[in-house]
Amino acid sequence: MASFKKLNYKALTRTGVELTEDNIYWKKYTSPVLVKEFGAIDYIDFSPVEPYNFAVTCSVRLQVYNPITKLVTKTFSKFKEAAYGGCFRKDGKLLCVGGEEAVVRLFNVNSNNMLRLFSGHSAAVHRTFFTADDVHIASFSDDKTVRLWDIPSEKQVTSYNDHTEYIRAGATNPVSTDIILSGGYDKYIHMYDTRTNKKAFSVNNDAPVESLLFLPTGGIFLAAGGTDIKVYDAFMRGRLLAKITQHHKTVTCLKVTSNGDRILSGSLDKHVKIYDAGTYNTLHTLDYPNAVLSIGISANNHTIVAGMVDGLISVRKREEDAEDKVKMNHKKRLSHKCVSEALPPSNTTKQQNCRDILAKYDVCLRKFEYSKALDCVMVNYVSNKHPHVTVALMQELIRRQGLERALAGRDNKSLVNIIKFLNKHIGNIHFGPTLIEVTDLLLDVYEDHLDELGEEPRKMFTIMAQKLQEEIQLMMSLAQLQGAVEAILSAAELTTSTAETASSSGTKNNQSMEPSDAAQTERDLVLSIT
Repeated sequence: MASFKKLNYKALTRTGVELTEDNIYWKKYTSPVLVKEFGAIDYIDFSPVEPYNFAVTCSVRLQVYNPITKLVTKTFSKFKEAAYGGCFRKDGKLLCVGGEEAVVRLFNVNSNNMLRLFSGHSAAVHRTFFTADDVHIASFSDDKTVRLWDIPSEKQVTSYNDHTEYIRAGATNPVSTDIILSGGYDKYIHMYDTRTNKKAFSVNNDAPVESLLFLPTGGIFLAAGGTDIKVYDAFMRGRLLAKITQHHKTVTCLKVTSNGDRILSGSLDKHVKIYDAGTYNTLHTLDYPNAVLSIGISANNHTIVAGMVDGLISVRKREEDAEDKVKMNHKKRLSHKCVSEALPPSNTTKQQNCRDILAKYDVCLRKFEYSKALDCVMVNYVSNKHPHVTVALMQELIRRQGLERALAGRDNKSLVNIIKFLNKHIGNIHFGPTLIEVTDLLLDVYEDHLDELGEEPRKMFTIMAQKLQEEIQLMMSLAQLQGAVEAILSAAELTTSTAETASSSGTKNNQSMEPSDAAQTERDLVLSIT
């Protein structure tokens, strides 16, 4: 006895972004937890030591959050006006912060006490950073100066005033204790060497500088200005190495992962882009509900925090590997359960008996129970996730001339599900021909029984009529467009052939004139001799 031949279907390949290891890695970050603050989030910085708390500078206070509980653990509120640029020292024990009061404050993280107050600026200080030796602080101010402060003596070491506009960006070299980078709204980037107290070089960034970032090697720095991110070589006096143009609005902040192989950029276009630090190619994109002003990433790369213009703080935490395995196993069990109910199992079970191998709809087909087979592929999991299986079974029923029997005598609920499926996929280029035939047969079956149907099936038939009318209008528009394109191509072809004909006729005329010209020359020669 011949064995039963299972339903043959072909899964359609999905077009889209290629799934890479980076996409898989960054998609493991959980859904964001949103925390509301009062005012725009100016700056976010992570502590380099465990438990990797992060400091948020917002309005008139500086707050330290726990990344696990998302709760505030420390609050520094000794500000009369707005605070800016709170930054951790690399041992995680001290915090420096600027503000509208034109001073730089130094706090002890553990005791909440203010240890130092550095005065000297005459305008708001927007960014402050510790140098690599941990005993100096560089500050960048709207008074167009860059100043270096000594922590033990609480005195100014040096000052630079080469900028002609506000300074809103700065960076200290992670390797050298003597290199400071500043960027201003005058579109210039200046690098200073504190050993000589002079400017090492300047770079015209062609846009106001919003953020500066040194890569961990200290030899390359990035500048965010306008919609571009430019990469410069510090050893070659600011030679431009690359230009990244992935945002369509102003880039506001830059960060680098702890190992230095990935770069993050936030923008007013509500996106955070992640790049490869070697090729500068975009690897992944994170979306946010509002314009991003600041971002931070923990030293273990497990937490990403973004601050937005409306005061929202978005905290994304990466799932642990153990949790990943548990969730993956859970998903596999659910998937196996659904597939075992609707789809045929894999070929590894060939040695099992036929009843275990066949899917439910194949079992029904084998028994010629066409109505039950159609019900099996109309369940939500199959019709939504694998519509090609549903269409393949409809094709098989058409081939067996059993579709009319499968469609007839249905209750309102099952009939509505079938009509919904037809309305959803009838415009699909792959399913259209089969579903049009199914729709035609469905209308023939229920044409004389519309009055006996419930209100919902009649409503779905009305929607089907509208959908078919839309498809007809679309086909007519495409036919008109095709006719217009063919007319343009025909006119272009006619113009080309006319030009070629004129060119060939001109050549012939030139060739025909050549003998007469020769005869005229001969006559002129004879007359001259005479």
